[in-house]
Amino acid sequence: MMEILKAAKTLNLPDWWICAGFVRSKIWDTLYGFIERTAIPDVDVIYFDKGDLTESTEKILEKKLKSLFPGIPWSVKNEARMHLVNNIPPYTSSVDAISKFPETATALGVKLNHEHQVVLTAPCGIDDVIHFRVKPTTFFAETEERIAIYQERITKKNWKSIWPKIIVIYN
Repeated sequence: MMEILKAAKTLNLPDWWICAGFVRSKIWDTLYGFIERTAIPDVDVIYFDKGDLTESTEKILEKKLKSLFPGIPWSVKNEARMHLVNNIPPYTSSVDAISKFPETATALGVKLNHEHQVVLTAPCGIDDVIHFRVKPTTFFAETEERIAIYQERITKKNWKSIWPKIIVIYN
């Protein structure tokens, strides 16, 4: 994980974090006592740059990361642009975007500060993730449409097959 964080830090992105499953799955794996990390479909690197909202920049950044670590499934997204993709009000920062992820247990991010120390952001707290609770964030609980997206994600992800202690709250 540290090598992945160091690679992302080399991009010098504004307001950057590695978030979501990269963090959540490591916490659950550790709490379960897994020796090997469970597979993750992607490593989500987010940042916030209002000055460049082009998707092509994200793809260039992904290529840079893939050149450093070709075996990592990198995904780079500028959260200043994602409101256009998701048809929602604009985010104010990367942490604001993380707070509006579908599940509280996934609304987590890590990065390295200038001293190369790990920094955690958890705008919804860590109580749910450390107690294996999966529930919608306040943002996702606001509308039936978002709740439907949340419920579809829970079914698709099937996390209980890996971590059976998970308690899923559907609304």
